[in-house]
Amino acid sequence: MIIGIPKECKNNEYRVGLMPQQVAALAQTYKVVVKLDAGLGAGFSNKDYVDSGAILVSSMEEVYAKATFIVKVKEPLPKEYALIKRHHTLFTFFHFAASLALTKAMLKSEATCIAYETIEDIHGALPLLAPMSEVAGRLAGQQAAKYLEKPQGGSGILIGGVTGVAPAKALVLGGGVVGTNAADVLVGMGADVTICDINESRLATLKKMFKGKIKPLLATKENILGQLPIVDTVIGAVLVKGAKAPKLITKEMLSLLKHHTVLIDVAVDQGGCFETTKPTTHENPTYYVDDILHYAVANMPGAVPRTSTQALSNKTFPYVMELLNKSIDQLPADVLKGVNMHQGKLTNREVADAFKLPYTDLATILG
Repeated sequence: MIIGIPKECKNNEYRVGLMPQQVAALAQTYKVVVKLDAGLGAGFSNKDYVDSGAILVSSMEEVYAKATFIVKVKEPLPKEYALIKRHHTLFTFFHFAASLALTKAMLKSEATCIAYETIEDIHGALPLLAPMSEVAGRLAGQQAAKYLEKPQGGSGILIGGVTGVAPAKALVLGGGVVGTNAADVLVGMGADVTICDINESRLATLKKMFKGKIKPLLATKENILGQLPIVDTVIGAVLVKGAKAPKLITKEMLSLLKHHTVLIDVAVDQGGCFETTKPTTHENPTYYVDDILHYAVANMPGAVPRTSTQALSNKTFPYVMELLNKSIDQLPADVLKGVNMHQGKLTNREVADAFKLPYTDLATILG
C-alpha cells in the first residue's frame, strides 16, 4: 500500500496530514508520497520529509495517482474530485452534512471515506474532532475580542472592559469542547460570559469548572431570545454528531441584536447554527447581515497550523496505523463509525437524513 499526503488547497489552509516523524515510522513498512511543500506552512521543510523517508512529488495529481491511502486535513475540493477513485481510502475531515456537492462527488467516486469527525472512542466521545475543537474554541474567543474592535467592524467594545467600564457580554451557545474553550479564553480576558446548553448536568459541571465565573443558562428558545438584546458577541459552538447543526438564531432574530454585534459561527463546518451563516475564508473572514457582523471561517484552526498539525496528527496517527494494519471488516465498532462511505454507498445515517439520500448499513456491505 502507498500512502499519500497532498498539500491542502483550501484557502489559507497551512496544516498538513502527518508530521515528518510520523512519516518516518510509516516509511519503515510503506511507501509514502508527499506533495512538494505540503508541510511548509506548518513549519516542516521538504528536506524534513525526504529525511523521514518520503518520496516528494510535484503535483496533487501525482499524489492521487500513486497512492491508495490518502491522509489529509480538510475535505476534498472540486479540483480534487476527479482524482479520487474507487481504490482510494481517504482519511480526513469531511463534514459531509454541510455539502451536498461533496457528498455526491464522493459517492460517485466510490472511494472509502473515513471521517475524523465521526470516529468515536469507547465512551462515545469524538477523539479526532476534539483537538481541533479545542483550537477553534480558543480562536473563537480571540476573534470575538478582535472583531468587537471598531476598525475590524465591531461596536468598539473592549472585551474585558476597564476600571469603571463594564466588560463585553458574550453568549456561548453550546457547552462542549468548543464552547468550553471559547469561554475559557473569554473569561480569561475578563468578559461577562453566559453559556447555553441543553444539558443541565453539563451546565452544573461548567459552573463548577469556572468557579462561578460563567453564567449557566438552559438552551431554550425563550432563554436565547432573552439574551440577544443584551449581548455584544455570540459564539455558535453547537455540535450534533455527523449531522447538520440546528439553526439557533434565525435571520428574523437578528433584529433583536445591537448594531455591530459579532457572531462567530464555529459550527460552520456542519452548516452553521445561525440561519444567516455562509462559509468564509481567512482571506475574507467577515460579512454583514442586517448590520450584524458575521465571522464564519470554515477552517479556523488553519490559522495556527503549527499547533493544529501537531495536535491533530498526534491523535490521528494511531488510527492511521490501525487502518493500515486491518481490513475494514476487522475494525472495532468505534472506528467503523468513521466510515461514512464505502463502495459508492452512504453509510452515515445523519448525512443520508440531511440530504434525503439512500442509507446503507455498513454491516450489510461487509456481509
